[in-house]
Amino acid sequence: MKIATYNINGIKARHATVSDWLREDAPDVAILQEIKSADAVFPREVIEDAGYELHVHGQKAFNGVALLSKTPVEDVMRGLPGDETDEQARYIEGTVIGEAGAVRVCGLYLPNGNPAPGPKYDYKLGWMARLEARARDLLAAEIPFLMTGDFNVIPDARDAKRPEAWENDALGLPATRAAWRRLLNLGLTEAFRVRTPAPGHYSFWDYQAGAWDRGDGIRIDHFLLSPAIADRMRDCTIQIEMRGREKPSDHVPVWLDLDL
Repeated sequence: MKIATYNINGIKARHATVSDWLREDAPDVAILQEIKSADAVFPREVIEDAGYELHVHGQKAFNGVALLSKTPVEDVMRGLPGDETDEQARYIEGTVIGEAGAVRVCGLYLPNGNPAPGPKYDYKLGWMARLEARARDLLAAEIPFLMTGDFNVIPDARDAKRPEAWENDALGLPATRAAWRRLLNLGLTEAFRVRTPAPGHYSFWDYQAGAWDRGDGIRIDHFLLSPAIADRMRDCTIQIEMRGREKPSDHVPVWLDLDL
């Protein structure tokens, strides 16, 4: 089973890019972030005509996540538990049935948190604490799962071309990285780093200041795997060439290959 996470930065702006990607690269499951569309007006045909079952948790003009699958999805949940007042569309979860088992796929668009310090950063850290609580619940229930999406977390200096530029940014602050480590310390596996420990691998390049041309990227799109799913991992790769295509997102897809 090949699973991809992709922050598309707006389905309206990139419907052709997404449609071509689904048809040409054909992930079995895809988790999209920043769809920037309310559920009622999401162009479902872009996804469904490519052969996917679609589940959307959207929001007009901001945020939004979607779960796509070529195989049935069961027990879909929208919204991260832990705060009934949170109206931002940033989380979707569902069980995907594979040929050799099932996996609970948790798709997320974690808050950016800037400016920090401030209420937006407080929201980010609170959201990460709720994500940790959700991971604890899934582990306690012995449900095979993965968490994937745009985490807006630069785990360490290897994950930025210019680490010093992010020291005071919400993506790289010590409290952000500490919250990230708490997730890992639950027993989760960071898929890409298991396969590729070397620096210089990125999943985001800003549109401004020629970041792509200068190779000035950061790695903020991740897969975290529960022990049962980590045992089934074949590979995890970043599809860098997507950033050079026509009308690209500022993110590129990250792929997980599972024996499932």
